Amino acid sequence: MHKYILRRLLMLIPVILGVTFIIFTMMYFTPGDPARIMLGEAAAEADVIRLRAELGLDDPFLVQFGRYVKNAVVHQDIGRSYTTNRPVLELIMTRFPSTLKLAALGIMVAVIIGIPTGIISATKQYSLFDNVAMVVALLGVSMPNFWQGLMMILVFSVYLGWLPSSGFNTPAHMVLPALTIGTSTAAIITRMTRSSMLEVIRQDYIRTARAKGQVESKVINRHALKNALIPIITVIGLQFGYLLGGAVLTESIFAVPGVGRLMVDSIRSRDFPVVQGGVLFIAVTFSFVNLIVDILYAFVDPRIRSQYK
Repeated sequence: MHKYILRRLLMLIPVILGVTFIIFTMMYFTPGDPARIMLGEAAAEADVIRLRAELGLDDPFLVQFGRYVKNAVVHQDIGRSYTTNRPVLELIMTRFPSTLKLAALGIMVAVIIGIPTGIISATKQYSLFDNVAMVVALLGVSMPNFWQGLMMILVFSVYLGWLPSSGFNTPAHMVLPALTIGTSTAAIITRMTRSSMLEVIRQDYIRTARAKGQVESKVINRHALKNALIPIITVIGLQFGYLLGGAVLTESIFAVPGVGRLMVDSIRSRDFPVVQGGVLFIAVTFSFVNLIVDILYAFVDPRIRSQYK
């Protein structure tokens, strides 16, 4: 097990390097002079040239990329913001708790709704509940998050006045953002749970358990669900990673002070180091989420655990 984890951690190195190279290349060739952005449009040309030399912007591309990787690995320095002159990592870490909280609440809503609905749909295939649940799930998958968020603000904040429309300070502020990203994810989990459960409940050992007189709830929960969990865990892990990096629009709509909103504001102000550092941070976080999901397989499925031994 320890060798597997170590091997997966070593595999993250080329992935992170590749992501860093792609992001750095995109930012390098993006139009705009960072020195001119920092000093302003009215700055003298001599001051812009001097600042470019101080920042090393006149160096070749590979030299700049190597310096960026070295500073990131050795000094945990992924640059400084052009607008605030604060370290990028510090800006990200002050915003990341809000993003993590939003993603955790969203995935909690998705699991609470998605797994029970998928199980009931599979056990009552082609029933009225199954048909309605699949139609609603299809709508949830197809509906854009930003439109759903705006509709929730319109209904629950403007018309009904039950919940605040922006902010992330109190539990009441967290309800609408969590529901916005959680319901679309719940639709995906519902469909995956249903298909995985349908495949499992047709197996011979499920018919044997029923023939031995097992209660239906035990057959479903103890035998079927545990064997259907592998693809469900995969979807939950991937969706949690997507929520950590994909809640950009949701954070912007509800004014959540998270990493996604920080990146949107940085794009508007052309603060390239913050955009670059934010994308890199999300990529690293997503990679570690995938690693945790792979490790969870061993605790869910004894067959996988025996392979590690």
